Parts: sequence; structure tokens; C-alpha cells
Amino acid sequence: MTKKTIRYSLPVALLLLLGLTQHISAWSVYYAECIYPLIAKALSAFSSLFPFSVGDLFILLSILWLIIHPIYTRIKSKKPWKMIFLHSAEYLVWVYIWFYLAWGLNYSQPNFYQRANAPVHSYQKEVFQQFLTEYVDSLNNSYLPIESIDKQRVHEDIITTYRYIGHTMGVHTPAGSPRAKTMMFTPLFSKMAITGYMGPFFCEFNLNGELLPAQYASTYAHELAHFLGITSEAEANFYAYQVCTHAEEASTRFCGYFNVLSYVLGNARGFLAEEEFKEVITTLRPEILELYNEHREFWISKYSRVLGEVQNWIYDLYLKGNKISSGRQNYSEVVGLLVSWWQYEKKDNK
Repeated sequence: MTKKTIRYSLPVALLLLLGLTQHISAWSVYYAECIYPLIAKALSAFSSLFPFSVGDLFILLSILWLIIHPIYTRIKSKKPWKMIFLHSAEYLVWVYIWFYLAWGLNYSQPNFYQRANAPVHSYQKEVFQQFLTEYVDSLNNSYLPIESIDKQRVHEDIITTYRYIGHTMGVHTPAGSPRAKTMMFTPLFSKMAITGYMGPFFCEFNLNGELLPAQYASTYAHELAHFLGITSEAEANFYAYQVCTHAEEASTRFCGYFNVLSYVLGNARGFLAEEEFKEVITTLRPEILELYNEHREFWISKYSRVLGEVQNWIYDLYLKGNKISSGRQNYSEVVGLLVSWWQYEKKDNK
């Protein structure tokens, strides 16, 4: 077999393997439960050697290579453009393969209800109102001002809680202490309202360097869920809520309740009449409403509408292309998970 044959047959074979894994349930489950944890451990061990985001650097260098290499090659060797672009396409194929082998195949694993062996509860207005009342009470009672945080203590608290509740909720438990890194281009990501993201190429998760104290713990827990193989944004929000609200630190618990407030209020606005919705707002502590508005104004001041809309469009297509049919709306679907699990604990899991 010639080198050229191997060069082109290997990626074809890997693409076939990826396709089969995405469509054969038993294979995708095996990947998520047995193969991915090993890959994550190895790649994370490598990327943790560096204080910066290796994934950010990889993406930046890849973009630069795709721009500069064709021009440089054309000038230096006079190779035909067809061959040059073929090489670029070959590189992108390997990036695609790496993405799915390293993390992306988790999109094909069973959903939360299947992993946690929990029934799906549909809910009507009355049930939602009961949940809403209990949620607001918990949010109000958990309030405390958070002016600064001990990040290492937050990390330890969240990792410990994941280990405590993870098995009952269908998520891997962390091995060791995964390292959260600060985004290499924080100001740019702030303009797109991105507070954190999972770096799939080197299994590292990155947090926005401008995160406010009252949202740090929840964002860390959300991105850690992605690191543990959770692909759905709604599920990552759900796990962040459950982990934070069950944590030992009072500030972490408040962060858990507070950071789903916008989703809960959005759902309440759709379920309730205008007067009922206004009544809910009056039951929130003034300090919480003030903090909510401060956070909103802070991120609006950083936001670029043009960059934000482009990023939203691209990410929406990306999610829909990876079996998240609701696209970016998936974030807000956390409320359905919260209400369903709340009913499960109330009725089915006594």
C-alpha cells in the first residue's frame, strides 16, 4: 500500500467510523461512557501543562494557516490553486475528525432522561406556578451579597458536589481537578456575550475573564458539565443549577439559583397573565432585582450587536447540525428540565 493510499484512505475510514458511531446507539453510548473519559483525561493532562488556552491558540493558528498557506505556497512553488485548496480541505477534514473523536461524538449519547432513568414530566400552568413559588422562595432565602470570590474554593466545592450527585443524575464525576482557563481573547468574547465555552480539541474549558462574582460559580459548573461530556446547553444549565444549589458554600448556592432567573422569568412571562407576572416580580427581593439589572447593564455595555448576531447565527447552525434541533433556544429549555426533575423528586422519587 502506497503512502498516498494510506494518506487518503485513513481519513475516509475514520469518517466512516464517526458516521457509524453517530447512528448506532450502542456505539455512541460506549464512546460516551468508556472512550471519552480516557480521551478527556489524556488531552486535559496535556493542555493543563500550559497556563493559556491551547485550544484558542490552535484555532487562531489554524485560521492564520488557512489564510497564509495557500498564498505562500502559490507564490513559492507555483502549484495550481486546485492542489493548494485540496491540501486546505484535507486539513479541515482532519480538524473535523479530531473534533468528533475528542469530544463531539458526545452529541449522539442518550439524553438526560435516559441517562438518569427519570420520566419526562409535561407540565401545565398550575404545576409551573407551584415550582415558581418554591424557586422564588429558595432564591430569596439564599441571597447574600457577593463582592469577591475565592476561585479555588469555588472549584473544589463544585467538583465535590458533582462527585456527590453525579451518578444519580446521569453525568460523569470529575477525575482529579480539571483546570479552568481564562479565554485568550476575553474582550472579543464579551462583545458576543460569551461567558464560557468548552474547548473540544484539547478538552479544556475556558471562562470569560470579565465574569462578575455572582455568576462565576454557575458558569464554572456549566462549562465543567460540558467537559464531563454534556453537549446540550439546557442540560449543562440544569447540572450547573443542581450542583450549585446543593453545594456547601452559601455563595455558590445563591449563584445557582440566581443564574437561572432570566430563564425562569422568561418562562413565567409566557405562562402567566401580565398581572400575574408582575405579581411574581414583586415577590423578588429588591437586592436581587438590583443585582439582576446590574448584570444585564454590564453585559449590554460590552455587547456588539453585529458580532453577537453573527455568532448567534453560526452557533445556532452548529447546534442544529449536531442534533440540538432547537438551536440556541436550547439554553432556555433548562426550565423544562428543572420542573420535570422537581416533579420527579416530589412524586416519583420518594
